[in-house]
Amino acid sequence: MESKEMIARLCEGNRRYLRGDAFGDTSAAARLDTADNGQHPHAIVIACSDSRVIPEVIFAAGLGELFTIRVAGNVLDRHQLGSIEYAAAHLHCPLIIVLGHTGCGAVGAALSGGGDGFIRYITDEILLAAGEERDPDKACRLNVLHAVEVIRHEFKEHPEIPAPGLEVRGAVYDIRSGEVEWL
Repeated sequence: MESKEMIARLCEGNRRYLRGDAFGDTSAAARLDTADNGQHPHAIVIACSDSRVIPEVIFAAGLGELFTIRVAGNVLDRHQLGSIEYAAAHLHCPLIIVLGHTGCGAVGAALSGGGDGFIRYITDEILLAAGEERDPDKACRLNVLHAVEVIRHEFKEHPEIPAPGLEVRGAVYDIRSGEVEWL
């Protein structure tokens, strides 16, 4: 499936979600098919761990359709990059989506002074992406775009991932309306 077709499918899934009929195939048959034949996701989604942001629901995806990586603030380190590498190179996912969201607590924490302990790893990365921006919605978008550029840079010359066939897109999910805005 081409990237444009995959994005159109995700957009249609988001429209179904907005209508309230967002149920991907989670049937016993789908479970057995993926158990017997493996997973063949059509997109990799890097999303925030926020409990209100569930990519499979937002895009009305069923079992085996999305390879989802979740981490607070949808930031990237070597663990997330390794997961992306696995899905792109070994599962042949040609589409990567970085999905931020409005009302992100990690973005809010970064803008209000960072954080202590391990949270600092997340907030420092968000502050790097946001620069001087202090509007939470704009900082969220900058954070998404930063992650998109990190992925493009890191996988530009990867020997197992064909760069011309790999598309990386950014999007922001609105926690109030349920809509996905593509950046």
